[in-house]
Amino acid sequence: MQRNLLLGVEAIGQAAVDAGISGVYAYPGTPSTEITEYIQHNQTARERNIHREWSVNEKTALEAALGMSYAGKRTIACMKHVGLNVAADVLMNMAITGINGGLVITVADDPSQHSSQNEQDSRYYGKFAMIPVFEPSSQQEAYDMTYDAFEFSEKTGLPVMMRIPTRLAHSRAGVVQKTVQEENKLKLPENKNQFILLPAYGRKYYQSLLDKQSWLTELSEKSVYNEYFEGKDKSLGIICCGITYNYLMENYPHNNCHYPVVKITQYPVPKSMLTKLEKECDELLVVEEGYPVVEELLTDFFGKGTKVSGRLDGTLPRRGELNPDHLAKALGKEQENTIAIPDTLVGRPPSLCAGCGHQDTYIALNEIIAEAGAGRVFADIGCYTLGALPPFNTVNTCVDMGASITMAKGAADAGLSPVFAVIGDSTFTHSGITGLLDCVIEKTNINIIIVDNETVAMTGGQDSSAKGRIEKICEGVGVNPEHVRLFVPLKKNHEEIVNIIREEVAFNGVSVIIGRRECVQRIAKMKKLNKAKKQA
Repeated sequence: MQRNLLLGVEAIGQAAVDAGISGVYAYPGTPSTEITEYIQHNQTARERNIHREWSVNEKTALEAALGMSYAGKRTIACMKHVGLNVAADVLMNMAITGINGGLVITVADDPSQHSSQNEQDSRYYGKFAMIPVFEPSSQQEAYDMTYDAFEFSEKTGLPVMMRIPTRLAHSRAGVVQKTVQEENKLKLPENKNQFILLPAYGRKYYQSLLDKQSWLTELSEKSVYNEYFEGKDKSLGIICCGITYNYLMENYPHNNCHYPVVKITQYPVPKSMLTKLEKECDELLVVEEGYPVVEELLTDFFGKGTKVSGRLDGTLPRRGELNPDHLAKALGKEQENTIAIPDTLVGRPPSLCAGCGHQDTYIALNEIIAEAGAGRVFADIGCYTLGALPPFNTVNTCVDMGASITMAKGAADAGLSPVFAVIGDSTFTHSGITGLLDCVIEKTNINIIIVDNETVAMTGGQDSSAKGRIEKICEGVGVNPEHVRLFVPLKKNHEEIVNIIREEVAFNGVSVIIGRRECVQRIAKMKKLNKAKKQA
């Protein structure tokens, strides 16, 4: 069989294609972006014309994936952990409707918040929705689990969540591929009412979901992905979830761990394995990347009579990524001396790219803020969030996708004037339009600045759903065309930009000010691609 050197996210993309998917639906979000990008450039995906275009946001992506499943086809939806918040509505309900064609939801979590607002653990969503969750410990398992997950989804009639952390998503290893399967044929649900969640149907389907829980646990008990490793020293039993099994094994290079170990990579948790471990061992140590999900479950299972250590009691750090050194310390092993980072070395904060148009926008906006007073710029998720840092210090908030407009509206409702919402073009179509409609309906006195660089810049320059549509969207929502203003963010246009913002501040109502200039990184990327095409 063919072996490829793949990132964890690439292994998932390859497995999805090999398992016979007919579509991938996603919105870019680090560290999940490369799954879709890999499928977009995959030869088999191209030959089969697999759907592989970006969605406007995670909710539309998951709903479209469910629609493809409804038609009997296999599909995968990809997002980062905070993106799952956006898609939570359909997630909770699709667990009750079930699926038709196999449906896998890959969620990339970001412990240590490398590029995210929080480090929430998506396993809680799996438990909340009561669906199976796979959590691979290696790139090969990421491939194998994804490949098997579509059949598992069809077998159980439920969507399956694939949860990976950043460290697995963005590290490489050799991966052996399996046989490429044919796509499913079109096949509508046998039960024509399956996807109708009127209360009369919904109550019945919810009971069916509840009835499946013991079966799902039984399947986890029998799963090849959950393993019990015997150990001679019963003073401690170790439970490793997902990638943390690798961290443990790095402390025992020849797989000679003398403690009994339960490796969990499929949920619901295998209760019988955990019960056996608890009976055999004096204490338990739970090692999991993210929140103390399993650690809390064990308290429910065994009560206070069993000593359970992990993230909750401080044996392992409560926040951030784990690593082999954390395990070594928890196990009382001697740690190798490492070279300390000198105090003279100061971390370099991220900054806007040289030549980025956002800089010119903030310089002009700061001139207005100097007149109006600080503390009134509500920003969003994107490169432009860096306007919160020196040398600009412009931005005052950054909470979640689309919150710039809605938070600015709330502040305006409270009496703050003027207020500014700074939002990117992709974020605007992702979740800013509804907030704009609220403003239009209530005639809110607000100045919305859309920094349009014509791409999803922060995640690598994917195509923006907003390109060529922003003005028409704003006017269609009801913004007065006279107050949809456009400028080109360049230093030579500074006075013009300041005057436009000042004029709109004087207007009592909804203003949309668009600063449009293509991302400098996108320009460089396209030049390289075009050069490569000419040379090919």
